[in-house]
Amino acid sequence: MDFYTYVLGSTGKGGLRTYVGWTTDLARRLARHNAGKGARSTRGRLWTLLYSEQHASRSEAMSREWHLKRDRAFRKKLAKNVPV
Repeated sequence: MDFYTYVLGSTGKGGLRTYVGWTTDLARRLARHNAGKGARSTRGRLWTLLYSEQHASRSEAMSREWHLKRDRAFRKKLAKNVPV
């Protein structure tokens, strides 16, 4: 089984936002976020996949998610690609 770490981007009345997570199915997870069934902080927004990485294990994906959540410079650079 493959595991993915991903970064989503969205613009809205609260401004530009990014979200970092991990999953085993990117397409399904993005659809759930956009349907309002993802994390509470992602509800009510239209999200775009900005970046993803594939990992061999769940622990690798979760570790990378932890690091990406703290890498604000990287997320800010990705946020420039969010459609307005």
